[in-house]
Amino acid sequence: MLRVHFTAADLARTRIADGPDPLWETVLSVHQLTERRPDPALRAWRTRDCARGRSALRMLRPVMPPRGYFPDFLTPAASLGGLESGIDAVLSTPRPRLRAELARLVERATPPTWIRPLADGEPESLRRLGRALRAYHQSVLRPAWPWISERTEQDRLWRAQTQSVAGTDAMLHTFGSVLRWRPPVLTVDYPIDRDLHLDGRGLVLVPSYFCRQLPVALADGTLPPILVYPARPPARASSGGGGGDGAGGARGGGGGGCDGAGPARTESAVGTENLAQLLGHTRAAVLQSLGGLCTTSELARRAGVSASSASEHAAVLRRAGLITSTRLRNRVHHSLTPLGTALLAGRAPAVTA
Repeated sequence: MLRVHFTAADLARTRIADGPDPLWETVLSVHQLTERRPDPALRAWRTRDCARGRSALRMLRPVMPPRGYFPDFLTPAASLGGLESGIDAVLSTPRPRLRAELARLVERATPPTWIRPLADGEPESLRRLGRALRAYHQSVLRPAWPWISERTEQDRLWRAQTQSVAGTDAMLHTFGSVLRWRPPVLTVDYPIDRDLHLDGRGLVLVPSYFCRQLPVALADGTLPPILVYPARPPARASSGGGGGDGAGGARGGGGGGCDGAGPARTESAVGTENLAQLLGHTRAAVLQSLGGLCTTSELARRAGVSASSASEHAAVLRRAGLITSTRLRNRVHHSLTPLGTALLAGRAPAVTA
């Protein structure tokens, strides 16, 4: 269990990242390629689309194990500014930190021969690592980036809009069972037991396409606090290949697709037909249309019903605790509650087309 402790200053400084982090997506997708029992939806991606990344993987796999510890220097905060910014930060890691983190990595395994010169900051070893990161991104992640961006952007917009309208406390409640917000502590299911005290630094929440099971944090609590979490799939995702379980381990997670495969088609936690039987077809459509904060007229447009019908169904869903409604000036804005989020996406299985 991971417990993230907030102060009032931390709430003021907490934000959703502007988009996916290319180096976190690299690490988490490598985890999926290393899994012995991968999600079936990833089979085609692993055997066909990612074959071109095998050369880079030979270097990346040993430093990105899917279970247990992997070095924090591989996922610097600068990576949020783009791939090249992230790689520059990786290659600029101070030698004492390289040595300490790589020593921790190889505590329980025999390291490849090239780990020692990398730990010593040998320039050619660092350049080789940089080339591997670029090659992997070019051959494996770049073809998938439109779908990675689409899913993470939908998730990011929903939560950022909630934070803008209703505040950080309300935004943290949108995560439901994935991240449980009981002020002043955010509790996360985690393979190790630890406490992270933000101490006024705030928290950057990073939506990830490849993080599909457990959120992931940096191992070193003194670094700028980041929490990578599974981006919520849209309620009505397009068909295609790719999507899977997380990797487990101290900071594991992952699953996705690439090379034009697109995101997986998903069903709601109780299944589309079962949800319709539970709520009725129209009301289920209204609930499924709430992929983010929206007005009554926007909700009506998404669900294909009249504004008055959308308002009536929203009232029923609100009384059931599945959505919340907030009046701002002359408009009412609706969003999913943690219960509504869990109902739609809490156990959404990936189904290939």
